[in-house]
Amino acid sequence: MSDHALDSLVAESQDLLGDITALRHDLHRWPEIGIDNPNTRDRILAEIEPLGLDITQHHTSSGVGALLTGALPGPTVLLRADTDALPMPEDTGLDYASRVDGAMHACGHDTHVAMLVGAARLLAARRGTLRGRVLFMFQPGEEGQGGAKYMLDEGLLDVPNLADGTPSPVAAAFALHTTAVAPVGLVASRRGALMASSDRLVITITGRGGHASEPFRALDPVPIACEIVQALQTMVTRRIDVFDPSVITVARISAGTAHNVIPETAEIEGTIRAVSERTRLKVVDGIRRVAEGIAAAHEATAEVVIDWGYPVTKNSDHMADFAMDVARTVLGADRVRQLPNPVMGAEDFSYVLERLPGAMMFLGGTPPDRNPATAPPNHSNRVHFDDSCMLSGMALHAATALQFLDTRPLEA
Repeated sequence: MSDHALDSLVAESQDLLGDITALRHDLHRWPEIGIDNPNTRDRILAEIEPLGLDITQHHTSSGVGALLTGALPGPTVLLRADTDALPMPEDTGLDYASRVDGAMHACGHDTHVAMLVGAARLLAARRGTLRGRVLFMFQPGEEGQGGAKYMLDEGLLDVPNLADGTPSPVAAAFALHTTAVAPVGLVASRRGALMASSDRLVITITGRGGHASEPFRALDPVPIACEIVQALQTMVTRRIDVFDPSVITVARISAGTAHNVIPETAEIEGTIRAVSERTRLKVVDGIRRVAEGIAAAHEATAEVVIDWGYPVTKNSDHMADFAMDVARTVLGADRVRQLPNPVMGAEDFSYVLERLPGAMMFLGGTPPDRNPATAPPNHSNRVHFDDSCMLSGMALHAATALQFLDTRPLEA
């Protein structure tokens, strides 16, 4: 596809921006949490109904798969947007701020949905020259519930053959994620690990309760818990490769009911992040060894429970290069950055990238009158994404799909 054809997507996205902004504001006012986002789903369906897509409504979640079939044979490319909000208050003061108590689109998923709807319009208008198909994945439950896995397990990628019986498999997957700490329209990504794995850690230390005035007659689990917390930090810095890093953050310690009672148990809870499966497993092994060993040294016991979460979000090298090349063509080379390091946040698009080659890119959304270095970040109750970032997002979604399909025809 010519650069000129890709360039026209920006102008067409500008024409759509008013409608897409109105959609985004409406989604922002009425956020939904978790794996079931029925009102958001209905709004998506209403927006894409005129486009003549083949719609699949999922049953294990409120996910929607929408398939656009072009006039020419070719493979299928997946574009994804997540739909859920966070369980938190909003304090932005925006005129379209959340009207749902305890729920806020603080991670930009409202922009993701709106951008993908806009891209669907751009691509549907090119159906007559489209080589292959585009699968639009509208996915709930990204914020901890693993909504992508629900949709994959339900058969999202089991797309039917073309009308003449020719297979048109899903060959690649792409996603954009807005960030409030980068200038509007700036795109950033990297080869390999883009975001970390995320696992929940719970350690229960069991000692022996007693009177606080006579600790020698009890077996106090509290100082043992404190020793374990400190030792875990030492373990990470001394046993984990600094060039393949991990983070262990203990975010909660709970023990006791009164100031003069030594409790029987103490509980530690936290998160484990890693940017490779090798380090992820090595860290968990180290946590068990440290916790159980320290507890045993004090004649107590430690039970370690790992709640396995999202795997590492790992871009395919060639797909990351491809997506950033498209971004340079559409948005300009000065608006594309190669990230030097992964981000330690986590994403369930990782499940999609375990199944398909593909890439995720970050899209800047800091309002022009704010400093990205000090602006409230994603997940803040004051985070604000500028609507104009969706102009770049719509064009980039559409251009990535078009360029992929134009350069990867079905094999004979």
